This record gives sequence, C-alpha cells and structure tokens, in this order.
Amino acid sequence: MKKEFNRIDRLPPYIFGEINKLKAKLRKEGKDIIDFGMGNPDMPTPKHIRDKLKEVSDKPGTGRYSMSRGIPGLRKAQAKYYEKRFGVKLNPENEVVVTLGSKEGLANLAQAISSPGDIIVSPNPSYPIHPYGFIIAGASLRHLQTMTDGKFDPESYLERLDRSIRHSSPTPVALIVSFPSNPTAQVVDLDFYKEIIKIALKYNVYVLSDLAYAEIYFDKSPPPSILQVSKAKQIAVEFTSMSKTYAMAGWRIGFAVGNKKLIEALTKIKSYLDYGAFTPVQVAAATALNASQSCVSEIRSIYESRRNVMVESMSRSGWEIPSPKASMFAWAPVPKKYQNKGSLKFAKDLMTKANVAVSPGIAFGEYGEGFVRIGLVENEQRIRQAAKNVRNLNL
Repeated sequence: MKKEFNRIDRLPPYIFGEINKLKAKLRKEGKDIIDFGMGNPDMPTPKHIRDKLKEVSDKPGTGRYSMSRGIPGLRKAQAKYYEKRFGVKLNPENEVVVTLGSKEGLANLAQAISSPGDIIVSPNPSYPIHPYGFIIAGASLRHLQTMTDGKFDPESYLERLDRSIRHSSPTPVALIVSFPSNPTAQVVDLDFYKEIIKIALKYNVYVLSDLAYAEIYFDKSPPPSILQVSKAKQIAVEFTSMSKTYAMAGWRIGFAVGNKKLIEALTKIKSYLDYGAFTPVQVAAATALNASQSCVSEIRSIYESRRNVMVESMSRSGWEIPSPKASMFAWAPVPKKYQNKGSLKFAKDLMTKANVAVSPGIAFGEYGEGFVRIGLVENEQRIRQAAKNVRNLNL
C-alpha cells in the first residue's frame, strides 16, 4: 500500500491549521475570541439577491444539474459588468466562464495549464491558492518578493519580475498578479499593468490576474482591470468573485474572463470536474450584477468605517496599523516587542492574552514574516473591544 503521496508531500505545513486549532481550543474553554483571521464577510447578502434565490428555487426543475461553464444569463451579466465598469468588451461565449469562486477557478486553471517541470512566477507574500494551486498541479515556483520592509515599490517590483523571468530556465508558463492584494492590501494603477503586459509579451508568458477585491476600495479611483491594457487579452486572464462585493462568500460564484485559449482550457477541465453552481444561485448572481449597485456602495462603506475604527482604536492601544486603500484586510507590522519572536508567536499571544485572532504573515510566504493580516470582519463594537484587549500585551 502506498504510504506517501507526492502532491501532498510537496505542500508545506499548514500554519492556518495551527492557528485554527488554538482558536477552537480557546473557544471550547469559553473564551470569546474576536476573530479577524479569515476574510469571511459577516454582513448579510443583500435582500433582493436572496429573494431571487428563493423565487427561482421554488420553480420546477431547478434541482437538476446546471451548466459547468455557467448559465448564459450570468455570463452575459459579467460581460456587461466589464464593459460598464472597465470599458472592456468580452464575448460571453468564449471569453467568460463562471467558477465556483475565484479560488476554484485559479486551482483548476493551474491543473489545466501545468505540467511537471513548468515554472510559475508567484508573488510572495501571496494568497495561498496562488502558489499552492500550481504546486498541487505539479509545477515549480519562482517566488517574487512583492514588498520590502512593508513597502511596495512598483519600479523595483517590475525590475525583479523581468529579471526573474529572464533568468528562468525554462521560461515560465505564467506569472500571477493580484491587486488589490490579499494579504497586503496593496493597490496599483493602469500604468503598472501596462508594464506587466509589456514584460509578458516580451517573454511570451501568460498573466493570471486576481481581481477579487475590485469593488472594495476607499480612494476615489477604483482599481483597474489588467484587461484595460491594449493587447492584454492576447496573453491575460482575470479572476473576479462575488464573495466580497455582494457578501456572497458561501454562495461560491466567481468568474474567469479574458484570453480565449486560457478560458477554453479552464472550461474543458471544469467540464470533467463539476456541473456548475446550483442554477438558482447563478440566476441570483446575475440579478446582483444587473440590478442597482447601491448595495455594493453600502458594503464598501461598512468596510471603510471598520477600517477607520480599527486604525484609530489600535493606535490608542499602542499598535500602529497602516490604513489600507482597498480590500477587506489590513497588513499590519508586528510590534517592536515581537519583532524577534515572529508573526506566529505574536498571533498566538494575541489569542491567548487578548482573545483576538489574526493571520500570521508567515502563512502567506517567507516574505510575509514580520506582519499579520487583519480581516475587517467584525463590527465596530467588537473592533473597539479587541483594541482594549490588545492593551493587555503592553505593546
């Protein structure tokens, strides 16, 4: 009997599992843990979306298999969203596929385009599915440091990217970009994407853009899409999600759009693996995209208010947290008291001594050490209470 499994053995220890185990232990002991660890929206899905789900669920035949690539109405709604929001025209027949959340889409595209020995350029720190989806698929990684001392310098990043691809043998199959970033909340402008596409075309490398936080932003200028760049569709595909935009994380609806060859590859592999999301969920998702977007503005304002309360209240407790410009996260430096102890030790002490859960930066890659990620997923009262609890650490 085989006792070792290569794909599993290639994965590093799951640090989130260690944190979650401690969290469960403390809660079993009766501790009230204020949980900023997971990017799991706590507000309700807007009523008109829930009402559409109920309406369609009551119709005969809706319990049958759906369409793996997404129902036509939902693909058309996503194409309409891209044209209105970004000025990007998409053919819903061959440039749009519905995914079970952006995470599933990224993982399945990795399976579709990777072979053993292929190289992928992945940001570090990074949302775990970016590197590990490709590791599971059998590819090898070149980690690209995205920040230095907690700061993002676009020019240095682009120089490192060009150098990384130039010195890779074989040439990477694809590179991953993710802005607004999870976990760092970093944002970029369209000029940055123009340089990314220029580099990708120079070396004939696909670009996989994760734009899950397109609508969670706090500056006047909304985040751009990489597909706004001329010739981007020749080489790029972009993933978006309804999870954060409409507080629909558990509904598992996302999209991949862009390059026809990559969309075709993802569509084909999905046809072997799933039958798509429950049809009423897809219809409700189309309603969300086609209806008034006032609910998106309301959700965005909730995150912005929580961000402000988080930064202000933690500062009074001795922990200075940079104010994020976008996403539902803050990327916070470990206080000086813990700089030699590491982000995991700090995260554990926050839980055991202050009843506050965060995600250690080391869980997002070696270059995430020295930071923790804080999810804006508790209400303002709980955030203020967490700040009071943090005082117990005498930071």
